[in-house]
Amino acid sequence: MAWKDNDMQQLDQQVARRLTRFYVIALTIIALMTLSGLLFIKHTINTHYDDGRVVNVAGRQRMLSQRLTKLAVLKIEAIRSADIPLFDSLLTTWRNTHVQLRNGTLLMEKPYAVRKSSRLDSMFAQIDPAFQSMYTGFVRISNPAGGLEQQRAALAVILRDEPSFLRQMNDIVFQFDAESFTRVKYLEQVEWILGIATLLTVFIEGLFIFRPVVSHTKQVIRRLAASEEALRLANEQLEITNRSLAVANQQLIETQAGVLRLTKEKHQLQRAEDMVRSAALLEGQEEERKRFARELHDGIGQMLTGLKLHAGKIRKFPFSDEKQQARFDELCNLIQDTIQATRQVSHNLMPSVLSDFGLDAALQLLADQTAQLAGTAVVFTKAGRGKRLSPVVEIGLYRIAQEALHNAVKYAGAQTIRIHLEQESQRIRLAVEDDGRGFTIRKSRNGKPLTNVNGLENMRTRTQLMNGDFTITSKPKKGTQVSVVLALSDNQLY
Repeated sequence: MAWKDNDMQQLDQQVARRLTRFYVIALTIIALMTLSGLLFIKHTINTHYDDGRVVNVAGRQRMLSQRLTKLAVLKIEAIRSADIPLFDSLLTTWRNTHVQLRNGTLLMEKPYAVRKSSRLDSMFAQIDPAFQSMYTGFVRISNPAGGLEQQRAALAVILRDEPSFLRQMNDIVFQFDAESFTRVKYLEQVEWILGIATLLTVFIEGLFIFRPVVSHTKQVIRRLAASEEALRLANEQLEITNRSLAVANQQLIETQAGVLRLTKEKHQLQRAEDMVRSAALLEGQEEERKRFARELHDGIGQMLTGLKLHAGKIRKFPFSDEKQQARFDELCNLIQDTIQATRQVSHNLMPSVLSDFGLDAALQLLADQTAQLAGTAVVFTKAGRGKRLSPVVEIGLYRIAQEALHNAVKYAGAQTIRIHLEQESQRIRLAVEDDGRGFTIRKSRNGKPLTNVNGLENMRTRTQLMNGDFTITSKPKKGTQVSVVLALSDNQLY
């Protein structure tokens, strides 16, 4: 049984190689013959199209010569005609066409090849004297400087040579047409030869290729019938395996979905924890600022005030010399400057006007103090009227404005800074805009801006804790705008 399988396999390989070889040869021959026929026919059709155009143009030469002769007669006899102004144009066309037909290239909307035999070359050589004589006569008639007698003499030459020119041009047209017809007949012969060769090739292919193919196909069908049952059993087994694989894939998909859900929940939990830590950290900072501001105001501030009062009492006593008086005055000024600096630090840590009068008054005071200290024009504007906000919201917006002003003064070199607060019943918007040098906002891989510089991330964090939208726009030499928009809820209003 094994040796039969080996013989069958060797026979299959032999038949396959033989069939492949014959098929390649036969198909190559048919393809080459078909391609050659198509290319030849295409070339001949293009040639015939050019020949037809050449015949038409050659025939037009006879008409142009007759029309030029007619116009010459009308011009000399002073007979009015609408065609007389076209004489020079027709003469140029007649001459150029004759030269192009004689030289072998007809220039129309595209170049046309003028295919001429030796007989046509001889005929153009014979007609050339008559053409030159007529052309010279037409030129003399066209020239207004020539006398009437010269023009009549030129017309006599034209009328003398015109019959010879027309007869020879007529022979040339018929010769062009005859040669074109000969090429068409040659095309028909070639088509018959290619068709017979193709049919003969197909017959040989059927005799030496398709008959072995039929025999080989019978053997393959028998083998297919023998292996069909085995293939059916294999398909059933494969179907069972596919079902098992589908169940496993479904389980894998569910597992991946679970892992993705857990990962997402873990990420959300981490973000929530980060927000809680950030909120606790900011709240702790604010509480520490409040405590430190109270200690500065109630402790050091009171002591400095008492020191100022004592210095005022000492001022009542006379000093021994002017130097002591000057030093005491400097000490009093230093005490006053220290009191002012302590008040400024206490105000920056936690302005009392924010808790007493609200965000509007605090921002106005912040703008005035910044303009006074930095020497920069700071303008505060407000639109709309609303209720007092919760301390968390007021402190958050105040800190954002404070940080934006600090960046505009310290880093942007701005000349003018605008603070705009727009409050509605359920919405509030804070914008800080400067005309400073600006900067390029870098983008991360996910397209979000990288703002972990100059306290911008702190402003973004404060905005997120208030459930708001933080936007920063900036371009080099175009300034910077920081915008915060909050949708106010009931617990964020007084």
